Amino acid sequence: MNELNNNLKIVNREVLGFKFPKHIFIPDGVTSIGDGAFDGFKTLTSITIPDSVTSIGDQAFAWCNNLTSITLPDSVTSIGDRAFIQCFSLTSINIPDSVTSIGRGAFRSCRNLTSITIPDSVNSIRNGAFSYCDSLASITIPDSVTSIGDEAFAWCKSLTSITIPEGVTCIGDEAFRGCESLTSITIPNSVTSIGDEAFTECTGLSSIQLPKRFHSDSERKRIGLSSEIEVK
Repeated sequence: MNELNNNLKIVNREVLGFKFPKHIFIPDGVTSIGDGAFDGFKTLTSITIPDSVTSIGDQAFAWCNNLTSITLPDSVTSIGDRAFIQCFSLTSINIPDSVTSIGRGAFRSCRNLTSITIPDSVNSIRNGAFSYCDSLASITIPDSVTSIGDEAFAWCKSLTSITIPEGVTCIGDEAFRGCESLTSITIPNSVTSIGDEAFTECTGLSSIQLPKRFHSDSERKRIGLSSEIEVK
């Protein structure tokens, strides 16, 4: 196991003087894991993050293909853009209640991620946050969320159920595109905007409950609902 200098405050690519370790212990006192810090560390399987860390930078663990699990401490408040993109071996991750921001594409293409819990502290799911998570079967969006970004869950092919709470007002373009295992979904009346092709290629979708403002043929076509899908 590689242990970093105890005097560090920020871990970034410049301070990593070793190549592609399997295990890394980050010492207490580090407050930030910088942008691209472990980007492409293909042999990394585990990492220990102390309670002093408050932020995970953009692409911090991108393309860590063999990282199987990671525990984020309760001190973390933000997860950067593409922070865990293409961590193919990651099967689960806890997002602590302290996190208020999950970046764009944060978990994109985590193909073996089967479940994830989004805490009540998060108020928006940004563009592509969980897109191409092929094994993600279900997800509950907390009441605190008000917007679901473009392609947020696009091509989550195993997704069979999702709960969208009252309070969500905006669903982005292609938000659920290609979710072929999704059979039904309820969109609450609080939603005032649904982006183009939000449900395109949801081939298993048989019924959807929608606010009446989206019931017209033109709106159904715009958001990607075929004529065979029952609209309630």
